[in-house]
Amino acid sequence: MALTIDLGVAELAATRFAISPLSETVAGLQQLGDIDRHPINLRWLRWAADELAGNPLDLSRTLPLLVNGRSSWPEFLVPAPLGAGTSIEEDLAALRRTTARQVRASLRRVFGEELPDDAAALAARPSAGLRAIAAELRAAHDRLIAPHWSRIRAVLDADVIYRARQLAAGGAERLFTDLHPDLHWRDGRLRLEGTRCRTERAVNRGPGGLVLIPVVLGSPYVLIKKSTSTQTTVRYPARGVGALWTAGTRAPAGSAVRLLGRVRAELLEALRSPATTTDLARALGVTPSAVSQHLGVLRESGLVVRERSGRNVLYMTTALGASLSGTPT
Repeated sequence: MALTIDLGVAELAATRFAISPLSETVAGLQQLGDIDRHPINLRWLRWAADELAGNPLDLSRTLPLLVNGRSSWPEFLVPAPLGAGTSIEEDLAALRRTTARQVRASLRRVFGEELPDDAAALAARPSAGLRAIAAELRAAHDRLIAPHWSRIRAVLDADVIYRARQLAAGGAERLFTDLHPDLHWRDGRLRLEGTRCRTERAVNRGPGGLVLIPVVLGSPYVLIKKSTSTQTTVRYPARGVGALWTAGTRAPAGSAVRLLGRVRAELLEALRSPATTTDLARALGVTPSAVSQHLGVLRESGLVVRERSGRNVLYMTTALGASLSGTPT
């Protein structure tokens, strides 16, 4: 059984990647609510639980929509980003622009005609309810996502760079197959298969192409909006998440220290997860200029590469660098 999306040449040409801090915020709250919890996020989950233990967040409007025993949640909580890399302010502004009709239709799709009290209150006063939800999500972002956003963003940017290369090398079929084992595109149709798809169902695709959103703090599954008032989003697990919470936390390999010196070996260990010069300087407690000098040597040796993503320059290990640092490739 599968979830299918008609995706012809015109829609494929309009398909794009985007990064969304609101998507990460919602995904993180669902992880904390034990929705499709991914073991790879355990370190963040422990940190977040400690962060909230003494000073919990007020999520009385938002959490019942996300963690409610249903198989889905209202699509307007993560609107399709308008650009490739939106800010949390832009994401929340898009959420607040959801019309009353769209809010009520989305709530009915999730909860049915007999809405529970929280959903009914939102349906009765959508504008005020969306403002309250946006305020709660902003507070959740600032407490739980913002402290880690620089490194999360680096992983997301690196994923998009990699996917663009896959598309250039093998076209749409290779892109979607590599995106996730359950995804396949052929003959103008994208299929999401796997054990979670128990029936054949077609997605009511939104206008234009798809918006592909990598997610760090999410489930191990692909999540596709079945019906939406904006573009249809496909949220999928980003590459390289496994090293995000552990990179730089272990001592570099002794062989790497002997070959490169301690600082460069520590840089290689930290780059098990992509990072900027500023991230690396902060993590290692050295100046950005010193980091740049060491990275220059590592680049010349073929151990790291750099890629520009918007205003940032990301550094990441090559296959040779990963092998030297003991990172699985």
